[in-house]
Amino acid sequence: MNEHIEPFALAVPDSELDFLHRRIDLTRWPEKETVDDWSQGTPLAALQELVGYWRDGYDWRWCENELNRFGQFTTEIDGLRIHFLHVRSSNPDALPLILTHGWPGSVREFFEAIGPLTDAGAPLPFHVVAPSLPGFGFSGKPGATGWGVERIGRAWAELMRRLGYTRWVAQGGDWGAAVTTAIGAQAPEGCLGIHVNMPVARPLPEDLAAPTPAELKALAALQHYQEWDSGYSKQQSTRPQSVGYGLVDSPVGLAGWIFEKMRAWTDNAGSPFDALGRDAILDNLMLYWLPATGASSARLYWESFSKFGEGTVSIPSGASQFPKEIIPAPRKWAERRYTNLVYWNEVDKGGHFAAWEQPELFVSELRACFGRMLG
Repeated sequence: MNEHIEPFALAVPDSELDFLHRRIDLTRWPEKETVDDWSQGTPLAALQELVGYWRDGYDWRWCENELNRFGQFTTEIDGLRIHFLHVRSSNPDALPLILTHGWPGSVREFFEAIGPLTDAGAPLPFHVVAPSLPGFGFSGKPGATGWGVERIGRAWAELMRRLGYTRWVAQGGDWGAAVTTAIGAQAPEGCLGIHVNMPVARPLPEDLAAPTPAELKALAALQHYQEWDSGYSKQQSTRPQSVGYGLVDSPVGLAGWIFEKMRAWTDNAGSPFDALGRDAILDNLMLYWLPATGASSARLYWESFSKFGEGTVSIPSGASQFPKEIIPAPRKWAERRYTNLVYWNEVDKGGHFAAWEQPELFVSELRACFGRMLG
């Protein structure tokens, strides 16, 4: 087995950025939506404004420089190249932490949190490892089936072993929550505990018979998701290749597909920019556009969407509920899946992209959770 870890640096040629601009210039736009809100998807005017800035105002080099500054690496695990950030605290006793993003996110979600997490003077500093999921960002694209969340969980444990970490913790939201939960269920050697900011747990029939207020809220959110917000997941979990052609070929198609989730899934007052900066949203889009991962990232839904809620975790676990999470799970449901739930907190602001939207709050939640596990 090749266990070599290689430094990785980005230097995207200007020709790639020029190509993006030409593809934007050649866009054939549809007519305006027939409603005055986002209920039919990303509005024409909102997308044209974002794409116009992408074409004429956005600077990719800032994101590229940040990725290089943090420190990027690749290693081959189970036949697939895995790209990851590795940022060590100057405190040698810091706790190693592996952070996992989801869709339609990327390692860009963690930029603002990495500095505080690795702060050597903090009460609980971390060494941060942030991989790109298989088929996402600059990780390799699986050429065969089988790269579901269980396999990714095992790969992450192998990554931490290769980095020399014998005691470590794991955290994630969205697909990151599924991978982190899989790690918790597998309980690999060295993993002291996990934290998720999207605990995935299902109700039982008795919960539906006499639901509490928290359960009623969760059931309403689940119904809304199923009726109005899950079209993307149905497409990606059943026909990822079909939708992938447009996502890989058209920057505007990719932006329209992803930008809507930045509005629907964040804690905002009506605009995605209430929660996330315009440049940050475009940084994230570039991590799909440049490596052409529209199809390969969608295939994770085909691999694992039906298994998202599988696996019982008995190692120490923690969860933070952010108020605008797309599918909240009451503590009662979560305790049945995370049977050693040592930390639970419901915070007052933030949405699905917790680390990205509220980095300070996210960091404080991780310190509170893992600090409790360490005693």
